[in-house]
Amino acid sequence: MEMSKADPKGLVRESYAIEGITLGECRSIFLDWALSLAPGTDPREAMRVLIATYGPDNDGHPMNGVLAAGLTEAPAATRRGGRSGRLAARG
Repeated sequence: MEMSKADPKGLVRESYAIEGITLGECRSIFLDWALSLAPGTDPREAMRVLIATYGPDNDGHPMNGVLAAGLTEAPAATRRGGRSGRLAARG
């Protein structure tokens, strides 16, 4: 994937250039980045490209953790609450 597709507005590139950026700021930039991707762009592939491009030269940068977290699988949805959930627990 080309960098122009992986980071179309250069948001992630700029985050790595901000000295003293916080984890919260990186998360906010990540959300803006995700919303800026063109329809049909695979965000997971884009994250891999960004990590491979910026990660090695920026060890310890909070954006590395944010991008890596974006690649993890979401936990499976489970039922939470409701009458049948309470009754099943009494079992």
